[in-house]
Amino acid sequence: MPIYEYRCDDCGHELEKLQKMSDAPLTECPACNNSSLKKLISAAGFRLSGSGWYETDFKSGNKKNLSGDKKSDAKSA
Repeated sequence: MPIYEYRCDDCGHELEKLQKMSDAPLTECPACNNSSLKKLISAAGFRLSGSGWYETDFKSGNKKNLSGDKKSDAKSA
């Protein structure tokens, strides 16, 4: 199940909630009890690596960005 981030437009309270994708978004803020809670859009916290993924099997030439690749490790240092 994914973790969703929410922020209240009224009081600015932020929270994370573990929910099913089919669950309705939360609307009531637990801090101020107003119905102004909005779901935030955030990046996923994982990376798919290994054989069988787009990163490793379908990119060509210098476009590959593999985890553990010597070139990408040297650039980040």
